[in-house]
Amino acid sequence: MDKFSNIGLEVNFSKCELFVSNSKNVNEKNSIIERFKTLAPNIKISDKHSLHLLGSPIFPESIPSFIENNIHNFNETSDRLLKINSHMALFIIRFCLFVPKFTYLLRSTPLWKFNELCLKLDDIIMKTLSSVLNCHMNERAWTQASLPVRHGGLGIRKISSVALPAFLSSVHKTQNLTSDILSKIFEEPQITFMDEAKDAWLQAGPNLKFPVHLNLQKLWDEPLCILVRHQLLDSAHDIAERARLLAVAERESGFWLQAYPSGNIGTLLDNLTLSVCTRLRLGVKTVEHHRCHCGADVDVFGHHGLSCQRSAGRLSRHATINDVIRRAFVTVNVPACLEPNGLARDDGKRPDGMTLIPWKGGRMLVWDATCVDTLAPSHLQASSSGAGAAATAAENAKRHKYVSLCNNYIFVAFGVETLGPWGPDAWQLYKQLSTRLVDVSGDPGAGTHFAQRIAIAIQRGNAASILGTLPKDSDGDHFLW
Repeated sequence: MDKFSNIGLEVNFSKCELFVSNSKNVNEKNSIIERFKTLAPNIKISDKHSLHLLGSPIFPESIPSFIENNIHNFNETSDRLLKINSHMALFIIRFCLFVPKFTYLLRSTPLWKFNELCLKLDDIIMKTLSSVLNCHMNERAWTQASLPVRHGGLGIRKISSVALPAFLSSVHKTQNLTSDILSKIFEEPQITFMDEAKDAWLQAGPNLKFPVHLNLQKLWDEPLCILVRHQLLDSAHDIAERARLLAVAERESGFWLQAYPSGNIGTLLDNLTLSVCTRLRLGVKTVEHHRCHCGADVDVFGHHGLSCQRSAGRLSRHATINDVIRRAFVTVNVPACLEPNGLARDDGKRPDGMTLIPWKGGRMLVWDATCVDTLAPSHLQASSSGAGAAATAAENAKRHKYVSLCNNYIFVAFGVETLGPWGPDAWQLYKQLSTRLVDVSGDPGAGTHFAQRIAIAIQRGNAASILGTLPKDSDGDHFLW
C-alpha cells in the first residue's frame, strides 16, 4: 500500500464492498471480516439482503429492500407528472418511466416470484395514470389499459405482467454465454429459477406453447396479452362493450396513441380532450346523467353524443379529415380541391374532394369521407360481430350514392369510425398515399404521420361531441367524472 501511496494512488475503502459467501462457520466469517476491516478501514460489509451488482440485486433476499427504496422514487415521479400536459405525461409514462425504467431489473432478477411487490408497484402505476388522465379506473379498465396498444390498451404495462416474459427472454438470451463462463467451474451449470419460470409461464393459461425464438421478450409476452384480451371479450357485459373492445384493438384505432404529442405539428391533445378520449377507449364513466340539447337522455358513458344529429364535433371532425387528405395529395404533387363544382348529385350534394390531375389510369380521384359511430344502435349488432363493420357499411352506402361518378372518375369512400377502425376503401387509399408520401419526402414514417393526423382528428371530434351534449349554462366540470 505504501508503494502505491508514493506514486499518488490510494484506495477509497468507503467505496469498496465485502461479501463473504458459503461460510458456514460464523467464527470463521467474523474472522475474515475483522481482518478486512484492519486492512481496509470503512469497507462496506454486505450480506444477502443488501448485495447488489451493477445496480441489480444478486440474491432474492435483497429484492424486497431494493424495491422498497424504488417505491419512494416512483411516488416522487408521479407528483411531477401532474405539473405538465397530460398527453405529454402519458407519453413519458409509456416510454420512459415505471416499466421502461425497470426493464433492466425485470430481466436480471426473478422479480416475478415476488407477486405482492409487483402488485404494489402496479398499484402506484395505476394511481399515477388515473391522476394524469383524471379518470377513475376500475379493475377491468386498468386491465385493458395495461395491454399493448395493438390489443386495445394504452400501452402502460403492469410490472406483474412483464416480469415473467422479461426474465425468460433474458435467461435464454444469455444462456450460452453463462454456460461458457461457468463451465470452467461447474460441470453442468444451470441458471437459477429458469425451469421454475418456464413452468410458471405454462401455468399462466391453457394450451400455451414455448415460442420458437426463446430469446425474444415479445414472443413470451404476446400469448399472455392475447389471453387477457380474450378474457375481456368473453366477459363483456353487453354487445356495446364487446363492440368497443373489438374496435379499439384494430391497428388504426391506436394511431393517435402512437403520435408524438407536439403543439407545433398539431398532435398535442389538451387535458380534457385526452381524458374524454381515454375514458371512451376504456369504457369508463365519462359524464353525469343529463339531457342532450336534442332532448335525448345521456348516460354516464356519454355515447349518445357520438351519434347525435346535433353533434358538436361532427362538422369540425369532417372538415379536418378532408383537409388532412387534401394536404396529403398536395404533398405528393397531386393538386386537389375540396367540394368540387360540377360534380353534384341530383339532390345537390357534392363529394368532399377531387384531385385536379389524373390519379391513376388517366382518371381523377374523387373522395367522400364519413365518420360513423361504432356504438350507434343501428350499427351495434354488426360492430359487435366484427371490427370495422360500421365503416364498411358506410363506404358501401357512399358508393351507392355516387354510383354515377364511377364511370368517369375513381371514386373512394373514405369511411372511418368514432372508435378508430377504417373501412377497406380508406385503407386502400391510405396505402397508396403512404407509398407516395414516403417516396416524395424520403421519410419512412411519412405515411404513419398521415394516419396519425386522421386518428387525432377523430379523437378531437369525439371529445367535442361528448362535451357538446352538456347544458350550455352549466359548469362542465360538474358533469365530468
